[in-house]
Parts: sequence; C-alpha cells; structure tokens
Amino acid sequence: MKKTGILITLLIAAVFVVSCAKTDMPKTEPANVWNYLQDQNYTDWQLFPGTTELYPGQSPHGAFLTSYINKKAAKSVNNDEFAYGSIIVKENYTPSKKLAAVTVMYKVKGFNPDGGDWYWAKYSPKGDAQAVGKVKGCIQCHSAVKDSDWSYLKSEM
Repeated sequence: MKKTGILITLLIAAVFVVSCAKTDMPKTEPANVWNYLQDQNYTDWQLFPGTTELYPGQSPHGAFLTSYINKKAAKSVNNDEFAYGSIIVKENYTPSKKLAAVTVMYKVKGFNPDGGDWYWAKYSPKGDAQAVGKVKGCIQCHSAVKDSDWSYLKSEM
C-alpha cells in the first residue's frame, strides 16, 4: 500500500510540474496567433502607455492607431527589453476611422535573433494573414529603433 501511495503522489507531482511548465502562448503560425488574440480578447488588454484609442498614426500603419499590450509586455515595458511572450497589437485605421488591418509584434525566444526575436504579423480585420513571420519590411523599418527593442512606441516613452 505504501508503494501505491508513493507512486500516486509522484504521478500527481509530475502532472503538476508538466501543467505548470506548459505555456499558453501561441505557436508562431498565423492562425495560432490570430486565434490566441481573439481568445484572449486583446481589445480588453491595456493600451500601450502614453497612447489613447485612435491616436494619430502614419504610414505604413494607418491614419489612426490603437495599440494594446498583453500583461507580459506591460510588466516589462519600462525595462530595456520586452520579456519573451510580450505581444503588441496595433489596430490600423483609415482616415475615416475604419479598421483596415491588425499588426502584431510577438516576442519569441530564438525566433529571429537578427530581428530582436520578434514574430511580425499583419492581418485583415477578419483575420486573414497578409504578412507573417520574419517580415522584411517590418524588420527593416523597426531596425531604426532596435535600441528600444524594435518598438517605436517604446522609443517615444
């Protein structure tokens, strides 16, 4: 009976360790990231510090922007770098304030060291992936602020 109790205790401990080690972060695949954002109701996330809803934007993002950050990004926004697992979601609006695209920066350890380990994505308002992964245009543009962990918003803080 003692052996059975010990085995059950070890099994429960192993299940606990595995469940705690699991990450709820999405894999770097377009549908996974989009579905994660929808499941997490990203529009309920905190706005990027210093921004408001529909603040003035510029090309290539849009005339107006709304930028959200997840909890990991919020906790590390004042650090030199964002924590792995940080997500920045930028809604891109037309001059008439119609949602045109949703752009995403998702920091994934080892994903792309030459691009700050950011996974870049652009989606239509319905979630159709338009550009994802190691997006050359995103990396080239954001390299101008790589000292601010590739974030223009962080560089303005």
